[in-house]
Amino acid sequence: MNRLSACLITLNEEHDLPRALASLEGIADEVIVVDSGSTDRTASIAREHGAAFFERGWTNYSEQKNFAAECAQNEWVFSMDADEELSSALQTSLLHWKKHEPQSSVYEMARKTWYLGAWVKHSGWYPDFQRRLYRRNKAQFSGIIHEALRFEGQPGRLAGDLLHYTVRSLAEHEQKVERYAALAAQQMYAAGERSWRSAVWFATPWSWFQNYFLRGGFLDGYRGALIAQMAARAVRIKYENLGQLVRAAGRNRE
Repeated sequence: MNRLSACLITLNEEHDLPRALASLEGIADEVIVVDSGSTDRTASIAREHGAAFFERGWTNYSEQKNFAAECAQNEWVFSMDADEELSSALQTSLLHWKKHEPQSSVYEMARKTWYLGAWVKHSGWYPDFQRRLYRRNKAQFSGIIHEALRFEGQPGRLAGDLLHYTVRSLAEHEQKVERYAALAAQQMYAAGERSWRSAVWFATPWSWFQNYFLRGGFLDGYRGALIAQMAARAVRIKYENLGQLVRAAGRNRE
């Protein structure tokens, strides 16, 4: 039987963490929680559920997740966010997978997101395949933001949804957009990207059109309209921040 370590990274997750850990019961042979300085009940909740709790100062998402995998005792890792939950169908798939010889070194599954009181079924948010189950010596996370597993070969696929309980209010969504857009701009600048002016004017409306029409956002009602609006705002803020970085670098060279 394949033994499985579930790895989560946390920061003040007392609201969501109990649900995530409960869904792992009977599935994971070990649970690793790596925390970056929580001041709420995250630590006590993790320990109450039998998780091994580690503390590590925040650097970025990839490094936190890779550190969590290094703390694991088992060959196979399931990386999960604290605001996620295994659906019953995904639990069944994982139990079946544990009993058979793996055919891939990485597996993906669909993720379904709960947004402002309902499941989003379009808008580019579903099925939103996530590669989370992997042999830890064959894959590793990379990327400052929107981290992804890097590996060779083709992933396998598990049935069932990974349930994602995202923002609970529009204000929270706006805060996340601004934070992620700033990080994305830093990553683009570090990668050598310097073009930003035309993107502010053209990429922003294209993002809205793509999400609302091409990705079926209109089928999600007013939630789809908000998602398209926020996606376009994220693009605009990202390139505006990139422009600020480019101008600041120019002034420093003068």
